[in-house]
Amino acid sequence: MSTPMTIGCKLSKDDKLPSMDQTMYKSMIGSLLYLTTTRPDILQAICMVAQFEASPKETHVIAVKWIFRYLKGIMDYGL
Repeated sequence: MSTPMTIGCKLSKDDKLPSMDQTMYKSMIGSLLYLTTTRPDILQAICMVAQFEASPKETHVIAVKWIFRYLKGIMDYGL
């Protein structure tokens, strides 16, 4: 992934998709928040997805996984 979030990404709490596990989602967000101390480039994307901790939907989890793939790509290429 070349960006931490898709361009023009619009997340909404009113998605009709099924809800996801709140505990897992909060854990994923917590891990990413920890990384913001050394990776400020992901801060805005994390703030966008962190808004939905109360009732995460499938689209929110997909957005979080996108951030993880972005970070993995950076680590694989040593950027």
